[in-house]
Amino acid sequence: MRTASDWTDYRLIDASGGFRLESWAGKTLMRPDPQVIWKTERKNALWNSCDAVYHRSEKGGGSWEFRKKLPDSWQVGYKGLTFIIRPTGFKHTGLFPEQAVNWDLARDMIRSAGRPISVLNLFAYTGGATLACASAGASVCHVDASKGMVQWARDNAAASGLADKPIRWIVDDCEKFVEREIRRGRTYDAVIMDPPSYGRGPSGEVWKLEDSIYDLLTLCVNVLSDRPLFFLLNSYTAGLSPSVMSYMLGALLKPKFGGCVSADEIGLLVEEKKMSLPAGSTAVWISE
Repeated sequence: MRTASDWTDYRLIDASGGFRLESWAGKTLMRPDPQVIWKTERKNALWNSCDAVYHRSEKGGGSWEFRKKLPDSWQVGYKGLTFIIRPTGFKHTGLFPEQAVNWDLARDMIRSAGRPISVLNLFAYTGGATLACASAGASVCHVDASKGMVQWARDNAAASGLADKPIRWIVDDCEKFVEREIRRGRTYDAVIMDPPSYGRGPSGEVWKLEDSIYDLLTLCVNVLSDRPLFFLLNSYTAGLSPSVMSYMLGALLKPKFGGCVSADEIGLLVEEKKMSLPAGSTAVWISE
């Protein structure tokens, strides 16, 4: 497992009984996590004195119980990047801290490339990977279907001092956008994608990752340049293992471009348990 262990503003203090106990720049939150199926003793006093707890509803969704007054939003930093944190109605905060391992990987590859790199970031959410790539000198096309998420990403870019970097902010269906980019003849040196497990298309059709991911990957291969640098696929879908993700990338990319593929779980260090909590999987193809 690749563990995001370089955070200073984020801490996963403990995990037990279906919940994470986290610190976000000193604000302590208790959030559900389906991976935390163990029920070990909760020794840390912050379990009982955290600032806010997210409670799931039997009808779906849930809500926050704010035990102490918190600002509507605040900031956390990671290696020169700044992110706005805001508890949302779906338990999320606007950032997946385990993705820091992928931000570091992308930045290192871009800085070592020795040439200008253009990146297509699909399902780009609030822009963690976009900002990491832009800070390393890449031009980035940031695509997400949610107007609110794209604006949040733009706000993160401004907070990070990256508002003037060459970033295209696109609100669009990712698959439709890639199809149009192919018709326009536009290509990219790297693709990053973090598709949801489930979704709905523009006409209400159900999109399930396991059923759709191979066709989407096949499409995205056609938007790569003649000298691609990397292709990074992330998933939070339990039914899509790192090995399967690795095989798909290898089958689609190696015959055309060579290179190598690796895949693993990504996770977060649980301080009280001295273990890493799985928090998704990533497969990455890298040119040789």
